[in-house]
Amino acid sequence: MAQGSFRKRLYPTATGLLLVLVMMWLQFSDMPLMQQAMQRLDSLVYDLRLKAMLPERHVDPRIVIVDIDEKSLQTEGHWPWSRDKLGRLVDQLFEQGAAVVGFDVVFAEPERNSGETVLQRLTEAEGNNHALVRQLRNYLPLFDNNAAFAEKLQDRQVVLGYIFHTRGEEAVGALPRPLEVEPGDAVARLVMSDIVSYTGNIEVLQRAAHFGGFFTLQPDPDGIIRRAPIVVRHDGRLYPSLGLEVARLFLMTSKVELQTALVADQEILEAVWLGNIAIPTDSEGRVIIPYHGLWGTYSYVSATDALQEKLPPGKLDNAIVLIGTTAQGLFDLRATPIQAVYPGVEVHANIIASVLDNNFPLEPAWASGADFLLSLLVGLTLALLFPRLAPLPLVVVSLAVLAAAITFNFWMWSGHGLILALAPQLLLVAVLAMINMAYGFFGEFRGKRHLQGMFGQYVPPQLVQEMSENPEQYSFEGESREMTVLFADIRSFTTISEALSANDLKRMLNHFFTPMTRIIFDNRGTIDKYVGDMVMAFWGAPLEDRQHAVHAIDAALEMLREVERMKPEFQASGFPSIEIGIGVNSGIMNVGDMGSEYRRAYTVLGDAVNLASRLEGTTKYFRVSLVVGEETRRLAGDAYVFRELDLVRVKGKARAIHVFQPLCRRADAAEILLAELAQHDEALACYRQQRWEQAETLFRQLHDRHPEVALYGLYLDRIAALRVTPPAGDWDGVYDRTEK
Repeated sequence: MAQGSFRKRLYPTATGLLLVLVMMWLQFSDMPLMQQAMQRLDSLVYDLRLKAMLPERHVDPRIVIVDIDEKSLQTEGHWPWSRDKLGRLVDQLFEQGAAVVGFDVVFAEPERNSGETVLQRLTEAEGNNHALVRQLRNYLPLFDNNAAFAEKLQDRQVVLGYIFHTRGEEAVGALPRPLEVEPGDAVARLVMSDIVSYTGNIEVLQRAAHFGGFFTLQPDPDGIIRRAPIVVRHDGRLYPSLGLEVARLFLMTSKVELQTALVADQEILEAVWLGNIAIPTDSEGRVIIPYHGLWGTYSYVSATDALQEKLPPGKLDNAIVLIGTTAQGLFDLRATPIQAVYPGVEVHANIIASVLDNNFPLEPAWASGADFLLSLLVGLTLALLFPRLAPLPLVVVSLAVLAAAITFNFWMWSGHGLILALAPQLLLVAVLAMINMAYGFFGEFRGKRHLQGMFGQYVPPQLVQEMSENPEQYSFEGESREMTVLFADIRSFTTISEALSANDLKRMLNHFFTPMTRIIFDNRGTIDKYVGDMVMAFWGAPLEDRQHAVHAIDAALEMLREVERMKPEFQASGFPSIEIGIGVNSGIMNVGDMGSEYRRAYTVLGDAVNLASRLEGTTKYFRVSLVVGEETRRLAGDAYVFRELDLVRVKGKARAIHVFQPLCRRADAAEILLAELAQHDEALACYRQQRWEQAETLFRQLHDRHPEVALYGLYLDRIAALRVTPPAGDWDGVYDRTEK
């Protein structure tokens, strides 16, 4: 039967593994067609993810876009406007409080001097007055709008835009000063494409403005703008984009550093640091555009309103102002992942906002390796898993894996700003699921059903699922193994039960046991039995658990927290408030299906089990909620912080054991708690050495600082009694516990 089941799974498993290998090869092959297909698919998933995670729409007041819109063109005339008018616009913007002004416009050609036009016509006219012509020539500078515009730019925080070309076109105009970067020799060493040509502003304007930034945007092969260069290299020097330069001026920093990495003996760019702000880039200096919202995420004002002083008071106070256009005829509307029509100037606004917020998405250098490993892990796991699942679980697992992959990918994006490929994993899950469904696994696996029937009432479903991978390894046969057992008991249950009707008592116990069972199951425990107000559970069987002591303590601490959480619910339901005591112990135990031919149960027996029950009883004496034995303490290692309670000899045992109270995970322990426990250990050592005065002083200090810890008062009472009636000469510090 097992051989038939193996053969039944062999073919879909082999097919799935082969399919994974083929898809991994296709995904990372150098075939241009395949690369384009995978890139298009991943871009589609990227766009959907970006749209799904766009924040709620709000207007960012830090950046204002002065829009050369249709209204401005109708009011002020067609574009280009005169340089005199643009100079007046710059005046108005700074007078109304602008901090930095950036032009998403290039002034590549000089504006013709209107005075020269008049003189030319006078010169060409018959009988012209040469004296008048000579006299008027002296007034030509008054009509030089280029110089007038340049004067408005002088000594102001104005960034002029320009264009870099990827093709070998003839260079036009002047470039601004390149970036001064640290380290100074890093630019030359970078493995980075050199831009050969540009269209810059006329020299008189660029010289006056001092600052410039290119506004070149390069769409992906599908025409969508997802990335933008933040820096480019030209003639061995590095130049900033419009967004980077505007942000640099606004932040008033001149410190620009390059972060590089050595990959295969080649130095590549990883990030540009603007002061203490890191802007992650790819090796070509491009950033992933951090779209913060749809068109209109940033405040727009009409350029004509700015010229005519019609803006609301304070609109531009300390704002970054970008001058751009949304007019249809000026061709600055772009296709983006979030909208098919999106203003180019708002792309730069998104980049500036992310610089200010120090919040850029990053596709790290190791992303391709991570994508490969994730795809391989998902593919191999599902190729091996799917043949073992019935159709319904297969569909559920497929949807769960898809949800997990999407959730992890979205979490990496939103929580850490990291971009990892998602399309390959989604494609793998879908194809593998369809292949396995096609094989027609429409029957339930008998072994799994049998295992569920055997252990379902004791073991959490997730452990049954793990066991079902190798059902032949599990049975009800008895065996001895190291395990951990837990007893939890409701305090003063007799008093509680007398105050409730039988039906109310049943409801209260059901309300209590349900979350307790869930906690035990969540921590990989097995329910042994419920006896009245007591629940017994163990760890380490039927599924081996090397961390059985840790998981048991985790469950115990969580059960105590749950009891505190339930108290208001109990009060609201009319139930009395409850407290519980928990005893936990580890050791060698016998486990298996035990009982008679009339009734049997999967349970544990042994001295270690009996001791756990006794430890639960000592919680009342020590006035704590949780006591664990020394073997559990040893197995837990340094995972927790413990308070040693006593060296105790429980009823029916000849050997004394150390008992402890787990307080919290060591990582969560405060220094004040660690100091308290160190003093407690010192006091306990003095007590056992019969140095009563020192022990009393230390315990008194602890009691005064921590009156809520009843243990310190207990030891003070003991010391007082022992001083009156000293112990025998062979006293070993053991407290004999006579009660169960």
